[in-house]
This record gives sequence, C-alpha cells and structure tokens, in this order.
Amino acid sequence: MKEFNHVIADPMGLHARPAGQMVKACAAFASKVTITAPTGTADAKRLMAVMRLAAKQGMELTFKVEGPDEEKAAAELQAFLAANL
Repeated sequence: MKEFNHVIADPMGLHARPAGQMVKACAAFASKVTITAPTGTADAKRLMAVMRLAAKQGMELTFKVEGPDEEKAAAELQAFLAANL
C-alpha cells in the first residue's frame, strides 16, 4: 500500500473539471484509490463520491493506493495533483 498527502492549492478547491480528470486517471489503474478528507472518505474512481468531499483550498487529503500497480498509480496521481490542484 502506498499512502501520501496533498494539500489543495487551487483557489476553487477540488471542483468538477479537475475532479473528473482525476477520476478518469484513477480508473486507468487496477489499484484501489481511496481519498480521506476531514469531510469524509471517497473512492477516487467515483466522481460523485469525490465531489461529496467538498474539498476546499488549504484542505489536506490523504490518498491510499492498494493493488498490483500501486507504485505507478501513486506516482502518476501525485504528479497530476501537483500540476492541477
């Protein structure tokens, strides 16, 4: 299992466009990706679950990646988050 944290830097928070892109990126991997925020926990492959977190700027999210391609999935997800959120 790989685990890492990310603080939302985007002034709009985790809004629809980057959330959709993140879900699409996570869906490409066999590994299970879970996001934990102060507002709850979500399956990163389900857009509505991710949106329900209502992640705002400055909020710290914890990502857990478990599965056969967890190393690659975690690395790509961290790169995506750094570039987009």
